[in-house]
Amino acid sequence: MREPSLWEQQVQRNPEHSRWYIQRFEAMRAAGADLAGEARTMDALLPRAALVLDAGAGPGRVGGQLLALGHRVVGVDVDPVLVEQARADHPGAQWLVGDLAQLGTVLPAGYLGSFDGIVCAGNVMTFLAPSTRRDVLAGFAAALKPGARAAVGFGAGRGYGFGEFLDDARAVGLEPATLLGTWDLEPLTPDSDFLVALLRRPQDPARDAGSRTSLL
Repeated sequence: MREPSLWEQQVQRNPEHSRWYIQRFEAMRAAGADLAGEARTMDALLPRAALVLDAGAGPGRVGGQLLALGHRVVGVDVDPVLVEQARADHPGAQWLVGDLAQLGTVLPAGYLGSFDGIVCAGNVMTFLAPSTRRDVLAGFAAALKPGARAAVGFGAGRGYGFGEFLDDARAVGLEPATLLGTWDLEPLTPDSDFLVALLRRPQDPARDAGSRTSLL
């Protein structure tokens, strides 16, 4: 039986939590807060008109910005209330209800191995059921094209140490390519209370060999 995520447990305790979350960001936007930082960083990492997975998409804050920048966006979130809001606010993207730990069954056929990038912002990793963390990261690895990157950001002190997270990523075949302390590219230091990890799916050696041969 699937272990419920910490987010699902929170919603079970307070059924209004999802609505509160939506209203919180709507109030921040109305007050002029900059809510597009993660999307700007992700846009810089991607080719134009990229296919992007917004993992733990919530109401589409990040994926909606990437859509506006010309990317093709598929968002996945376990919370149907948040997904309903994303569909209403950003109808040009594809928003799916599902558990990130079961990404292979949530995504439509043909999507695995096709994403140019994955963005996982908003402390999503710390809201997962601990028993599913490696399954989620393995799903990211399977969803990415060879050589493509996932950008994952979350804060310290939330029950998932940065070192443990990086060990989990390596265990499922994702290479920590770049480690940052903020979404605006400040370096990671021993005192950093936030991590933005760019995790790369390694290139397929057979594919690389074929490419080199074709250039000879």
